[in-house]
Amino acid sequence: MTSTHGGTASTYGDCVTSLRTSLSFLESSVATLGNGVQDFPRLSGVLKTVRHYELIPQPTLAAAEASLRDEIGPFVALLLDRADKQLERQARRIETLKARTDLNAGRLSHYRPGGDGVGDADGSRARQTNKGKGKPLDGGAALRAKVVRQRREALKYSVERLELEVLQKERELRQQLEKA
Repeated sequence: MTSTHGGTASTYGDCVTSLRTSLSFLESSVATLGNGVQDFPRLSGVLKTVRHYELIPQPTLAAAEASLRDEIGPFVALLLDRADKQLERQARRIETLKARTDLNAGRLSHYRPGGDGVGDADGSRARQTNKGKGKPLDGGAALRAKVVRQRREALKYSVERLELEVLQKERELRQQLEKA
């Protein structure tokens, strides 16, 4: 009987050992699970869905859009009118400057080499006689011709600058219209 009783005791001992091992694994699992869900209240707050908008009926939405259009529409039209007027003003100014440039070019044409051969950029021909075809330019006329040429160059520069300004304004207007 001792042999059965001793065999049973060892079997019970093995069961107790196995139960203790299982219990330690279970405690370890509970600890790991506790660590895993420790942050659960904060995560539930973070992951909680929040309603950011409400659905509204189509007629209410259409009324709000119409109200916004009525409120903003006149200002947009006013800005567009101002932009158009400014563009027209700049275009007229460019045309005026081009006309002045052409007029001054016509006035200077007889002072250029290739016109009637009198005068050049530094006025050295002002003292020459052009082979009997005209009068030589005196010092004052040569100086005036040089001043007119300088004005013409300044006008050309002004026209180019204004054209660039117009292009810039057009770009800005297009960008504003695309944003609106």
